[in-house]
Amino acid sequence: MPYIKFESGELSEEVKERLIKELTDVSADITGIPKELFFVVIDEKDDTSIAIGGKTVKQLKEELAK
Repeated sequence: MPYIKFESGELSEEVKERLIKELTDVSADITGIPKELFFVVIDEKDDTSIAIGGKTVKQLKEELAK
């Protein structure tokens, strides 16, 4: 059974649903393995627990929203 793990900061339910569907679909298309056999895990981390360049993801999102 193929296993797909996607790690990220906090995501909306809509984004998670789309990731699950599209990661499964494209993987099945590329490999020829039936999509019903794919196991997908979305591993969310709190935006204050992930940092890039000394800034948390929460801080980066706030800066990008300006």
